[in-house]
Amino acid sequence: MPALLPPPRTGAARLLDPEHLTRVEDGERLHALLWRPGPGWRMVSSAVLGGGIAERAWVLNAQVAHGYRRTDPARHLAGLARAAGARGPGVGLMTAADVSAHGRARDGGAEAVATAGVSVRGWAAAPQECATGAAPLQCTTGPVPPGTVNIVVALPVALSDAALVNAVMTATEAKVQALLDAGLDCSGTPTDAVCVAARAPRDGADVHAFAGPRSEWGARLARAVHRAVRAALPAVGHS
Repeated sequence: MPALLPPPRTGAARLLDPEHLTRVEDGERLHALLWRPGPGWRMVSSAVLGGGIAERAWVLNAQVAHGYRRTDPARHLAGLARAAGARGPGVGLMTAADVSAHGRARDGGAEAVATAGVSVRGWAAAPQECATGAAPLQCTTGPVPPGTVNIVVALPVALSDAALVNAVMTATEAKVQALLDAGLDCSGTPTDAVCVAARAPRDGADVHAFAGPRSEWGARLARAVHRAVRAALPAVGHS
């Protein structure tokens, strides 16, 4: 397994403060972001590794080569995390976008980091023919480079299971708003992923039951995600 090498960490302390890692794989220099908040976090994610709702200790967003052909992405991500020193259960996302060109934003304690590749973009409710390639005038056809929008969010409060799911919805709505505000004709890409991390409940601490866009923490999450996605988009262009 190729080694992942973190540079020295600098700058002000953040709740969501991922390390920037690099590796050489198949002759190509690739980047990754690894956030290791440690114990005491519950995460909800659609990621290929560590998806669902559970306590997790780290989140890895790893760049892979264009034309990625491995059929064991979860195993691949787990190996990269181990090589970087991550321990315990975690969440692993991947993308062909350059994750070193990520966007990040804060809003009232909510923090978001986003990476954006939008070469293979489209609308979620696409015509059925798009899945079979039978409608060349309505759907993207031919070989195209991969594209993925990955979003990681951290909240300094505890959320119920329902609120964690609500937070994923809110983050997705904010992502779509950011794409439209950037002038892109899409709701995302077919491989977008999200991870929302919240504090594990503690005795006597409030557990928030809502995370919709008009709730206290959902509104903050939405604004942070919107700005993080917008910040990530210029680095990859709108092609």
